[in-house]
Amino acid sequence: QENVDPQKTAFLLRKAWTLYSVTPLYRFHRARLRDYARLLSAFIAAEKQKGLAVEVGVELDIKVAVSSLADLRGSEQDQAAILVQLSLRSQASSRNSEDKLVWLGWFCSVYGDDLSENVPEDFTCLPLFLTHGAESYTSMVGSWFQKTFDCCFRRLAISPLNLSWMVAMWAGCTLDRATCAVELVFSMPHLSQPLDISYAIHPEDAKALWDTVQKTPGEITQEEVDVFMDCLYAHFHRHFKIHLSAAKLVKVSTAVASAHCDGIVKILHSQYLPGVLMLLTELAISQIQ
Repeated sequence: QENVDPQKTAFLLRKAWTLYSVTPLYRFHRARLRDYARLLSAFIAAEKQKGLAVEVGVELDIKVAVSSLADLRGSEQDQAAILVQLSLRSQASSRNSEDKLVWLGWFCSVYGDDLSENVPEDFTCLPLFLTHGAESYTSMVGSWFQKTFDCCFRRLAISPLNLSWMVAMWAGCTLDRATCAVELVFSMPHLSQPLDISYAIHPEDAKALWDTVQKTPGEITQEEVDVFMDCLYAHFHRHFKIHLSAAKLVKVSTAVASAHCDGIVKILHSQYLPGVLMLLTELAISQIQ
């Protein structure tokens, strides 16, 4: 965790990232990142000619940058993360005006050894892909990568079980200032009208509960996560006579990060960026395997 430079990764924080899992890239070469940016730019221009992502009345040009984020990896076996940036350049604007960033995507692997150990040399393992921006750009970038590197992208959903692990792990993290509440959002099934229940817990109370549940610091078991959630359910039932265990957990929010079952994550604290990415890499690999 100490290798991550907060200044270099600050732009990754506080954005809603949509998650994808990606199979290994075939014959992807880091020495050719500038070539890939040029080819991707030409591909997007061709797609726009078909009527995608065009703003009427303005002559638009997409500038593509592909770069390496060397800091973002867990072990020596992990490949450095790859960042893809799309910026909008209007022909009408002056040359001095800055390009407007419209889409971001990055491939990463944080402690993804389970996957990288078992693939041939010609393949690059970056199983987790995160995007921020218009779906139309995600579709175009995804299409180009799939055609160019013979890989496959799939949306990465997060199960209620994994959400419960996340809230337990993140509630137990020590932060300098944990100002926001730990919040769980549940969807009630089998109702004629959709109903969500939001359950907020003071961060210090959530951490105190986790500390009483966790037997070995630094290690987490399924049993501990179950006990933690059961305690929260029992407390809620005592006050409101509602069995949350019968509802579906759809979102968790903490001072460390927030995650939605649709596979949308917001990372809030640079100190825990590697830990969050390790968990998401694990989910991406489990979907591929």
